[in-house]
Amino acid sequence: MQQPYESPGAVPVESGHAHPMRVLVVDDDPTVAEIVSGYLDRAGYVVDRAEDGPGALARAAAHWPDLVVLDLMLPGMDGLEVCRRLRGHGPVPVIMLTARGDEDDRILGLEVGADDYVTKPFSPRELVLRVESVLRRSGPPAVTRPLSSAGLTADPAARRATKNGTELALTLREFDLLAFFLRHPGRAFSREDLMREVWGWDFGDLSTVTVHVRRLRGKVEDDPARPRLIQTVWGVGYRFEPARTGSVEEG
Repeated sequence: MQQPYESPGAVPVESGHAHPMRVLVVDDDPTVAEIVSGYLDRAGYVVDRAEDGPGALARAAAHWPDLVVLDLMLPGMDGLEVCRRLRGHGPVPVIMLTARGDEDDRILGLEVGADDYVTKPFSPRELVLRVESVLRRSGPPAVTRPLSSAGLTADPAARRATKNGTELALTLREFDLLAFFLRHPGRAFSREDLMREVWGWDFGDLSTVTVHVRRLRGKVEDDPARPRLIQTVWGVGYRFEPARTGSVEEG
């Protein structure tokens, strides 16, 4: 049977962070957990490990991680429930590990707030790159001035968003997507554009973008079934259109 990883061959990239970031690896396969943890450790991360859901929640409570690598299929409590419970305690980036071909499960993972997913079998070196990418995108923003348009505000410094004064419960990636749309009103972007600009990836499953746009619409639109703000541009992608409710302000 094919193992859910490739044999270590290449030296993983260095993390580049000034202070070690803590990554929690949750997988009930000890071989996978050991190899993933080894690559992350050599890349400069502090690594905690857990083999099931309750163990993951206990480890997170003891030392809150900067990111979680979470297997979807866990004994007792699956990865989706672990992700929900972690997000109930605070924002944390999550990379979900899924079996190849389980598209419905991958979409469910994104819908409960996973920032990325990697399918088995996978390259540990690629996983390290994905970890670095997610942490980089969820780190301190280059632009910290609040953005405001159409009753929506996004404060990148506080990573806080509101609609008509009411705070929105957004995941890290949903916030990034909203802030990007607010910075570029009236301009159409393809899903490839959004994946590159918001996720920082030049490749990947475009359903990641589709799911996040749908989730964001559910939180910012008055009628998500008939979106007025985040509009679909057929044959292109999506456009944030605040024209009827005012212009974008940044300051």
